[in-house]
Amino acid sequence: MTNTELADHAAQVRRHIVKMITEARSGHPGGALSIVDMLQVLYFETMRVDPSRPHWENRDRFVLSKGHAAPALYATLAARGFFSEEKLWKLRQCGAMLQGNPDMNTTPGIDMSTGSLGQGLSAANGMALSAKVDAADWRVYVIAGDGEIQEGQIWEAAMSAAQYQLDNLTLFIDHNGLQIDGANTDVMSVMPIADKFRSFGWNVLEINGHDYDAIRSALVLAKHAKGCPSVIVAETIKGKGISFMENEIAWHGKAPDVRQCREALGELGGNV
Repeated sequence: MTNTELADHAAQVRRHIVKMITEARSGHPGGALSIVDMLQVLYFETMRVDPSRPHWENRDRFVLSKGHAAPALYATLAARGFFSEEKLWKLRQCGAMLQGNPDMNTTPGIDMSTGSLGQGLSAANGMALSAKVDAADWRVYVIAGDGEIQEGQIWEAAMSAAQYQLDNLTLFIDHNGLQIDGANTDVMSVMPIADKFRSFGWNVLEINGHDYDAIRSALVLAKHAKGCPSVIVAETIKGKGISFMENEIAWHGKAPDVRQCREALGELGGNV
């Protein structure tokens, strides 16, 4: 897929994120918008999945550890054909398929229920280890937030992944620098992220998380790393693509109103 095609997919996903959260009057636009480009490369180029068989045994697995960014994953899964676009417009409604955090029991394409921060990498470790035990060739991909890696369980999982040489596991850190209470550096500094993972025995790659060539190149390098898990520390922009949301902590967990939605869609090339 060309970069232009990926960019078109990303713009559509970002439009859907804004419309979904506006319709729901609740959600987390900032951190959803920052992971869109990584998801497009994963689902449209890298991962082995079959939307007609969401539980296919030999599929690659994906874990959205920062589960509150679910609208980005939902919109990507709909674009990939796992379910119809109409499902997006009932985000967070009682009885609807798409809730505020991913649910593997109700949503095709969701491999792990997440939302309690810090737990996704541990779940992914279990998946990757089971693939090793079964001599299966499928891989596991994870996206965690930079604020999320303040959780101690992340580092227990980081030790375990290295101990068991889970080279079929790739972790993205969505390093947008902001979390619900402010900047990472003010709340609880996670720096230096890359050096910490190196000290835990990981293969470390550092990229611009909005650069498609950089994302795909890092994924290739991760796939070829042997004997250790890989982490891709992706520098991103919270609220990416919408000028009044970019790098603004207020948009961590606030829904746009109709006027703001219209303005955002105008920037993204869409209509309300």
